[in-house]
Amino acid sequence: MLTITQALVDQIVAHARKDHPDEACGVVAGPAGSDRPERFIPMLNAAMSPTFYEFDSGDLLKLYREMDDRDEEPVVIYHSHTATEAYPSRTDISYANEPGAHYVLVSTADTDGLGEFQFRSYRIVDGEVTEEEVKVVEAY
Repeated sequence: MLTITQALVDQIVAHARKDHPDEACGVVAGPAGSDRPERFIPMLNAAMSPTFYEFDSGDLLKLYREMDDRDEEPVVIYHSHTATEAYPSRTDISYANEPGAHYVLVSTADTDGLGEFQFRSYRIVDGEVTEEEVKVVEAY
């Protein structure tokens, strides 16, 4: 189960809305070994695509060095789908290389502001996708 604050959910959704119609992507880091997402890190979608996301390799290297220096790890890796449901694509699954991370997907397919955004979380290990419950809390 992913336990995450409402403030972080709001930041992820706001990033997805801001980057629409392109996919948004980013990381929420937390203390190593804690499974507690704390630090929101929006990233640039280097692909600048409505159907694909890609972290810039230089930005990603810088982020991992920064997390190492702060004794953090990527607790949540998120991105948005702009025209489909919030379920990992074959490409998403092939790129999932953090077995301890929660992979959050937000669907921005309903952009009129009236419908609920889909906010779903998955574990992806060795190509196997398992949806998990998301518990939204005010604080940890």
